Amino acid sequence: MVELPEFRARQDPDGKCLSAINGTFSNAQFAAAVSAGAANLARHGIKRGDIAAVMLPNRAEMIIALFSAWRLGAAVTPINPALTAPEASYQITDSAAKVVLVDPDTAGRAATATTTTIFADDFASGEPDTTVTTSHLDDSQLALLIYTSGTTGKPKGVMIDHANIAAMCESMIAALELTASDTSLLVLPLFHANGLIAGTISPLWANGSVAIAPRFDPKQFWGTVEAERPSYFSAVPTMYNMLTALPPETSADTSSLRFVICGAAPMPAGMITAFETRYGVPIVEGYGLSEATVASTLNPLHGLHKPGTVGLALPGQTVAVVDENGDELPQGEPGEVVIGGPTVMRGYWNRPAESAAALRGGVLHTGDIGFFDPDHYLVLVDRLKDMIIRGGENIYPKEIENVLYSHPAVLEAAVVGKPDSRLGEVVVAYVALKDGASISEAELLQYCETSLARYKVPSAIFIEAQLPKNSVGKIIKGPLRERD
Repeated sequence: MVELPEFRARQDPDGKCLSAINGTFSNAQFAAAVSAGAANLARHGIKRGDIAAVMLPNRAEMIIALFSAWRLGAAVTPINPALTAPEASYQITDSAAKVVLVDPDTAGRAATATTTTIFADDFASGEPDTTVTTSHLDDSQLALLIYTSGTTGKPKGVMIDHANIAAMCESMIAALELTASDTSLLVLPLFHANGLIAGTISPLWANGSVAIAPRFDPKQFWGTVEAERPSYFSAVPTMYNMLTALPPETSADTSSLRFVICGAAPMPAGMITAFETRYGVPIVEGYGLSEATVASTLNPLHGLHKPGTVGLALPGQTVAVVDENGDELPQGEPGEVVIGGPTVMRGYWNRPAESAAALRGGVLHTGDIGFFDPDHYLVLVDRLKDMIIRGGENIYPKEIENVLYSHPAVLEAAVVGKPDSRLGEVVVAYVALKDGASISEAELLQYCETSLARYKVPSAIFIEAQLPKNSVGKIIKGPLRERD
C-alpha cells in the first residue's frame, strides 16, 4: 500500500492516475508529487508514528498528503473543512497532530498552538524525497485516524491500520471486479473513510484511476459524468433522490457507468427502483461503518440483487445478528449486527473503555438492528438507539420512513421518538417535499394510516423546507429530537 505510487509509476509512468479541478496527474507525476510531499512533511518534523492532519475540500493534495505521510511511517487524520475553529481544534488536539495541511479558507480555523500549518498549493511542488525508504513499514502501522460524527457525544478517532486498508481494498476489488479500466468518480468527501478507501484507494490499487468531482450539485452532476466517463461512483440516498427528482427533460449520458454504490444510510427499495428505471444503471447497496474500514456487506454485481437489503457479507468478513447476550439469532429474527474479520478497527484513539465495549467478544458491535432474510441477505431495521418504545411496543422508524418515501410528493423523511407522559414515547415525523409538490400534513397522516398499524402511525407530521444533514448528506435526527 505504502509503495503504491512508485509501483504504478514503474509499471506505466504515463498512465492516468488522478484528475481534479486543480490538476491532473499521470502515474509518474503522482509518484513525484508524493515524494515531494513526503520531503515537505519531513522538513516539518514528521516521522514514523506521528499524526498529520489535513483540513481541505476535495482536491488532489488530499490524496497526495495521504501517501506522503505513509511514506514516512506517519498516519493521517482528515478533518471536515466545514468545521468551526473549536471543532477543528478539538480533533487536532485530541489526535496530537503535529502539522495540518490547509488552504486559505481553512487556515484560520485550523490554527492551534501546537501544530504547524502547511498550505496545500505549495505542498507537493518542492524537491522529491530521496532519503526515506518504506521497506521497514509493517501492516500494523497506524494509517488513518477517522473521527466519528459525534452524534452521541464527542467525536472519537477510529484507528485504521495498513492491514485494515489492505483487507478492505482486496475485498472491494473482488466484489466490484475493479480493474485498470475502471475510473471512480469521487463524489463523497475525502475526510470520510468511504471517499478515501472505496472511492480512491481501492481503484488506485486495482490500477484504475480517480476523478475528483466538484461539489455535488444535482443540476450539474450528469455533465461531470459525461466529461469524466467514470465506470462507477459512490453516493448517499439523498443524492440519488435528488438526481431522480430532476425534471423529466434533464438528459444524462450514463453509458460509461457499470454500476453505482449507495451507502451511509439504508435506501428505500422504491427509491432504488425509481433511479434504476430512470437512468438504466444498477445501484449496488451496501452497509458498513468507519469502525470496519468502510464496507461489510454489498449486493452482488451478478446474480440476485435485492433492493431493500444491504446484500451479503463481503469476502473476508463475517457478519452476524446477535441478541443482548451475544448469541447468534436464527434467520428472520432481528438483533444487533456484529462484524468480524481483518477490516475491524484497532480501537478508538485513547479511549480504552469505549474500545473494549465496541469490540467485546472479538467482534465489532455496530449498534444497528438487522436480520437475515431466507437468502442470507442482511436487512437493516434501524439503529438500536433510534428504536422508539411507545406504550411497551417497539417501533422501528425506518419502517415508517419507507411508507412516507413511497408517497410521490415526499423527497425526504425522518421519524423520531418524542417523550410522552402517558406512553413513554410517541412517533413524530418530519418530511421535505419534492420541488413543486403540494400535500398537507393531514393527508400524509391519512396515507400512513393505510399502510401502518395504528400504534405506528405518527402522532404528528411536520413539513419542512429541508431536513438537517451531516457533511455527506445523511439525514441527522438529533436536531429533530431536540425540537419542542
